[in-house]
Amino acid sequence: MRNFVVVLLLLIGAVCAQAQPSGRAFMQMIGKIDEAIEKANMPVCESEMSDKKDVEEVVRVRADWKIGSSNSLNFSQTSLSNWASGGQGQISLKAYTDWTAKMKKGRHIWENRFQAGYGFIHAFGDINKKSDDKLIFDTKWGFQAYDKLYFSAAFNFISQMTQGFEYPKNADPRKISNFLSPGYFTLGFGIDYKPVPFFSISASPLTSKLVLVTDTLLRPRYGNAVDKAVRMELGAQIKVDLVKKEVFKNVIISTDLTLFSNYLGTPSNIKVLWNLLVDMKVNKFLSAELRVNMIYDDEIRITDRNGNVGARLQIKEVFGVGFTYKF
Repeated sequence: MRNFVVVLLLLIGAVCAQAQPSGRAFMQMIGKIDEAIEKANMPVCESEMSDKKDVEEVVRVRADWKIGSSNSLNFSQTSLSNWASGGQGQISLKAYTDWTAKMKKGRHIWENRFQAGYGFIHAFGDINKKSDDKLIFDTKWGFQAYDKLYFSAAFNFISQMTQGFEYPKNADPRKISNFLSPGYFTLGFGIDYKPVPFFSISASPLTSKLVLVTDTLLRPRYGNAVDKAVRMELGAQIKVDLVKKEVFKNVIISTDLTLFSNYLGTPSNIKVLWNLLVDMKVNKFLSAELRVNMIYDDEIRITDRNGNVGARLQIKEVFGVGFTYKF
């Protein structure tokens, strides 16, 4: 019996000797868990707070884009057979697209607009005659200086896609325009006042304008010397923009007026460019539109019906009803 008790005491001592390291390890593990819990409950240090603020700031100033377009296709046809009062049958087709892309990021804005239009009329028994042709691209960057006032830089390009002709009586058609004949490139720096998203007034006291006429025969018509494809102008420009404002239900107006004074020419002769687009929506796919363009440029020489050559007020009006798709 005494031997059994001695053996039992030895076994208990061995087990205790083996369990002591495990117990210490277990207590150390419990201590680490308590430290982790206390650390999680401690206030976040300044460096970690700064990192979080940086992440929130990056998210806050990400670029916000708004992109949209308006596209229309107008077709008309007239057919006459034994019509007592006379007339001439014809068909006409006009297509127009208007794309806008606007970006806002923090104090920066970037606005882009592209317009293209083309149309023709074919009178039966006659040749095709162009009724509409234009390419216009505008881009403007602005940096918010104070509330609704921005420092701005603006670029504009205007031209047409194909040859244009005038049709004098008792004479052959005469070419009066072509692609990049003329082509107008304008770059201006100034300030931009934007009280609401769809309206702005820009004043650019330093504006450069390049008039490109690649067709040698057309250069005198647009104020360029025969041996010079490029003519430079430097002046001041004021531009007023109203873009896609719904003035009545389903009636949207876009208009812009540009006034330019050339320091290198005759500053008092103000060049005027005015565009108006009235879009009247009938339903999702059917609409009517009115486009009016007016230009006065004392450098452009136009021949009237009596053969007199000089600067003239140019007016174009296009009205159509047809298929329209927007997004």
